[in-house]
Amino acid sequence: MSFPSSWTTSPQQPDVRFFERAAQRQSILTKPAGSLGRLENAAVQLAGLQGTDTPTLERIQISVFAGDHGICEEGISAYPQAVTAQMIANFANGGAAISVLAKSLGAELEVINLGTVSDVPPDLPGVIDARIAPCTRNFAATDAMTTEQVCAALNHGDAAAQRAADKGSQLFIGGEMGIGNTTSATAIASSLMGKNPMKLTGPGTGLNVAGVRHKAEVIIQAIQRHDNDDDGEDAIAVLKAFGGFEIAALAGAIAGCAARSIPVLIDGYIVSVAAMLAVSQQPHIRDWLLFAHRSAEPGHQAILAALDAEPLLDLGMRLGEGSGAAVAIPLLRAACDLHNNMASFEDAGVSNKEQ
Repeated sequence: MSFPSSWTTSPQQPDVRFFERAAQRQSILTKPAGSLGRLENAAVQLAGLQGTDTPTLERIQISVFAGDHGICEEGISAYPQAVTAQMIANFANGGAAISVLAKSLGAELEVINLGTVSDVPPDLPGVIDARIAPCTRNFAATDAMTTEQVCAALNHGDAAAQRAADKGSQLFIGGEMGIGNTTSATAIASSLMGKNPMKLTGPGTGLNVAGVRHKAEVIIQAIQRHDNDDDGEDAIAVLKAFGGFEIAALAGAIAGCAARSIPVLIDGYIVSVAAMLAVSQQPHIRDWLLFAHRSAEPGHQAILAALDAEPLLDLGMRLGEGSGAAVAIPLLRAACDLHNNMASFEDAGVSNKEQ
């Protein structure tokens, strides 16, 4: 198996003419310039990325990637690993937050099972069986993934991007589920940014102060072990070292969507780490990303700063699943409606400032 072409080739850059035309339209609508704040910027960005004068978000693909983590052997989570498989069933049965939000939005929802320690019931609706292994390995002792596993996860992400393209999706949202994945994400972010894990590590599923400290110490020791290796600090080496089947798949999906000219709305902490991996591999992927919300996880602000991102919302959310991105969709739809349907000064017979 080889790496997907989207991982090895820079995506096409959006057509700047559509950004310019959208900005010009915003300047003639019946409102003071800038009075709709960041809704104006969002509409211009969507118009530019979709390559249209009338941006719309009728067809949205939500892909939730799930996988378990060997680092849970170190006692870094408040929840047992069985929860990952249980939540896959909950997604399929419509009981999870993202399931409710996807239904409310009329969005397509799929769940990709990349490997769980506990069994997942067969033939769950909307669940794709893409198991790589029961879980990653314990990265406190060894590399979390092999190169072949990283490659497989990236390809599963790219396949999700292809499904979104086949459905004519106008926006892609990636979500995740995996007990232990904030530990993996923090190790990846710390390694990529060269930052002290003590400053990035958060409670995840609800650790107390002592639990957060233990989690950070596990990450620090793992990074020290990895620093003695000769693999360098490229995205593949970091994924091998600290893992996350679902994080690698998210990075593959983000790269795959950019390669297919599909805008991606980035969720919270873990998806932002996956975006950082993708952008570190192909910098022009950043052009295709919008950011939904600021996570309550303490490390998210540093990641947003590294990606030069200003998210739309700050609601104190830290659930994951793509839920923060889904919550932002009504705002983006409102931005599109305003952009497309407001009258211009000339059409409405309203005097503008220049007149």
